[in-house]
Amino acid sequence: MDKLLYIAMSGAKQNMNALAVSANNLANANTDAFKSDLVQARSMQAFGDGLPTRVFAMAESPSSDFTPGAIKTTGRDLDIAVKGEGWIAVQTPTGEEAYTRSGSLSFDSTGLLRNDRGTPIMGGNGPIVLPLPIDKVAISQDGIISIRPLGATGDVVEEVAQIKLVNPGNKNMMRGEDGLFRLLSGNRAPENGNVRVESGAVEGSNVNPVHEMVSMINLQRQFEMQVKLMKTAEDNDRASASLMRIS
Repeated sequence: MDKLLYIAMSGAKQNMNALAVSANNLANANTDAFKSDLVQARSMQAFGDGLPTRVFAMAESPSSDFTPGAIKTTGRDLDIAVKGEGWIAVQTPTGEEAYTRSGSLSFDSTGLLRNDRGTPIMGGNGPIVLPLPIDKVAISQDGIISIRPLGATGDVVEEVAQIKLVNPGNKNMMRGEDGLFRLLSGNRAPENGNVRVESGAVEGSNVNPVHEMVSMINLQRQFEMQVKLMKTAEDNDRASASLMRIS
């Protein structure tokens, strides 16, 4: 009886965990460059002082879906979208290097280049700082940033920095709690000259809202089934106790 109850209880708990992942995916359906999390379930043995005779269900998110989102044209000079595989290097608040595909860029009053989440964009030698004042900015396919200083003639163009673009392979990437991706090894990825970006566009989320809604419905039904199993275990236990009293 306790085996049935334990499996149903752990299954219901993991259904709720998986439901939270789907809900988070759905909430980010309109977040630029968001990569949906994957969920899988498996059985695990419960180890303790005795023999591992109990098994419980466990839901986990082993990785993210790295399918590129749709590229949306914006026309902004500072918007870039990574074409195909590749990542934009950024600097976290702790000073470490991380990676994203969010390419809606802007610069602050000091010239520091950031994305729409306020994260500094990295170049080959650290965060990129543009020389101010600037009249116009352009970003090439290989991430080279060119500017026209304020007051300069239209034919004056200066290359001031190059965005660090990397491609260490999606299987080597892991999402952190801050939403940024890092290498599983903890190292920094080297620059990759084959990564290309499209200027005047951003990458959309790769979340499929219909798929996530169907997944949430299925998980809710599974949760209800687990609760019914727990109720069945309770009824069986009550019936067994009644039989013992009769005997």
